[in-house]
Amino acid sequence: MNWSALFLCAMLCVTTTYGKKGTARSVFPIKTLLFKVTSPNTQKTSYLFGTHHAFGKQFFDSLTSANEFLATSDLLIKENLNVPGQMAEDIINHREVETKWNQYLDREDLQWVQRIFASSKMDFNKLTPTELHVFLNRYFKERICLSKDTEANYLSLDDYIGTKAQNLNIPLLGLETTEEQINLINKDVEGMPKRVHKKRLAGIMDKIKSKNKDGCGEVDWYAKMDIDYQWNRPCTNTLILTNRNKAWMKTIESKLQTNNCFIVVGLSHLMYECGLIPQLKALGYTVTPVAPN
Repeated sequence: MNWSALFLCAMLCVTTTYGKKGTARSVFPIKTLLFKVTSPNTQKTSYLFGTHHAFGKQFFDSLTSANEFLATSDLLIKENLNVPGQMAEDIINHREVETKWNQYLDREDLQWVQRIFASSKMDFNKLTPTELHVFLNRYFKERICLSKDTEANYLSLDDYIGTKAQNLNIPLLGLETTEEQINLINKDVEGMPKRVHKKRLAGIMDKIKSKNKDGCGEVDWYAKMDIDYQWNRPCTNTLILTNRNKAWMKTIESKLQTNNCFIVVGLSHLMYECGLIPQLKALGYTVTPVAPN
């Protein structure tokens, strides 16, 4: 199991809103996660692809056009790069402080979580309650919603695309570091009372143990690519969405002028008023939905 990826890539799934059953949510004549980006000021053609980190190889390999556009690019831009020595497990294991889990989990739940982490190189005791909740949410989406093998070693969708790009000798560029992402995970709920941490952890563990799929709606709608991008709706998470999108745009806009980019970011970063797509349009870029398969 890819523990660093499983832990870290969960963060943005929880900020994304998808369609609701029984309603026609897509605002395009095609259902898509893929967008073509062009500008009259450059001959370069780039693509934006919105990811859901619980998906992976099987899903992306089914998207013929997305794979073709990746192959024609000369730069892959993703949220972060997996740098040896700077992975999530490296950063967490280097900590000196351990969490007193008996203050957050009862004995049965603690033993259950310890079994999950038994084969991990990541020191479970050095996780924060917030990080454990993030990890378990990703675990729930992969193992319960998508029924992935608990013993298999899966790459996240972002990392799988990164591996494909490397195999095509396409350079990779990260928009932020793994350490910055971990800091954001914790800062996003800074000051949360201990009782709320306990309730959140108990809730997600109960869903996993009972195999309750009530929380799998976003996975189902992502698979169908029937997304309401809500570009007229304000962003509600300044730290995770608004500020990061603004910071990323400085790098992205520069590279769009010089490269044929394939940009992969969590789907929520393409959504809402603060999304990358509205920001690119405001700068004069033409952003066109493209069928990914």
